Amino acid sequence: MFMHNKRLQYTVRVSETNPGLANLMLEQFGGPQGELAAAMRYFTQALAEDDPGRKDMLLDIATEELSHLEVIGSIVSMLLKGAKGKLAEGALDQAEMYRSISGGGNDSHVTQLLYGAGPPLANSAGVPWTAAYIDTIGEPTADLRSNIAAEARAKIIYERLINMTPDAGVREALGFLMTREIAHQKSFEKALYSIEPNFPAGKLPGDPRFTDTYFDMSQGNGNTRGPWNEGPQWQYVEKREEQYAVDGGDGSANVQLDDAESDMLLAAARRTRSDRTADPLTGADLGAGAGAGSTTDHVEPRS
Repeated sequence: MFMHNKRLQYTVRVSETNPGLANLMLEQFGGPQGELAAAMRYFTQALAEDDPGRKDMLLDIATEELSHLEVIGSIVSMLLKGAKGKLAEGALDQAEMYRSISGGGNDSHVTQLLYGAGPPLANSAGVPWTAAYIDTIGEPTADLRSNIAAEARAKIIYERLINMTPDAGVREALGFLMTREIAHQKSFEKALYSIEPNFPAGKLPGDPRFTDTYFDMSQGNGNTRGPWNEGPQWQYVEKREEQYAVDGGDGSANVQLDDAESDMLLAAARRTRSDRTADPLTGADLGAGAGAGSTTDHVEPRS
């Protein structure tokens, strides 16, 4: 059960109308790293969680993310307040109206026209929010790592938004939201490492022949060694002949077919086989122009 309190978790103070900044703020309202995505991610994880501690934590953080959605949505609304009446009442001539809401060249005029200067569930490019942003897989050791990364990405977006505005009140509110991303990341990390073992994710162990192997697949200038591929933990494989058929087989792919499947496959192959002795005249030959190269009938392309 949710109970709403009309007071925001953090006081919002906006010094002036700024439609362009409002549009950028939508990234944290209806974007992939935004507060709605975070709230839905943690809320749905909580519903499926069997561990009482993690369930409680996820419900707490999911609910707080909804309060953050309210804060960021309020900032967006305040940044658009000056334009709302102008749009509704036609207070300016058309050219001046467009300049006042265009927001420095981004799509703020589109979102204002469509949503009446309110905060839409869309990102800063106007793309509607989607549940595809949620990547929960139902395994705590995987989902908690994903949550940690989500909080880190959101923290970076808030940093970038702070760098976009000199408005002290907006910067202060964004700084609070950014800081809460740090706190949530710490909670998720504690929850992850309270599960032992927590790596690798899931139940099945990895094949010991390959868990400590690093394949140097991208070779050339820029090859660099470090703790991710160097030291006693790693077997470093750079020889090409040692990078394929590592299971000891011949590296081919095959399937067992019954007689009927095999007959149909052979029939299809015969029907669609290429005649390697043919050199047919094609549409590309007939329409060849300068730069086409040699054509099938060996006529030089038209100049």
